[in-house]
Amino acid sequence: MPGLYLLALLVSIAGVAALDARFRLALWAHPRRTATAVAIGTAFFVVWDAVGIATGVFVKGGSPLLVGFDLAPHLPLEEPVFLAFLCYLALVVHAASLRVTRRRRDTA
Repeated sequence: MPGLYLLALLVSIAGVAALDARFRLALWAHPRRTATAVAIGTAFFVVWDAVGIATGVFVKGGSPLLVGFDLAPHLPLEEPVFLAFLCYLALVVHAASLRVTRRRRDTA
């Protein structure tokens, strides 16, 4: 089913965004800072992928779950979406772990 992977990524992003909104962890606490960090992280990993593709380390497999649109050879549309999700998830998990650590320290 084409597009299933992209749909799964978007649903996952929505779930992380809902947790972020509920607990004001990253985007909802510091929108500009979070957007900048996600953009820089995504750009870094897209360049990383481009180097891997150019050297032949990364190749796109044939999956029926992909939309089928490539931004460049061996770089499917879903890849930057996944990389942005990865960066956003890392920020949310980091903010949540800092909050838990601070609460534990303050109650001890």
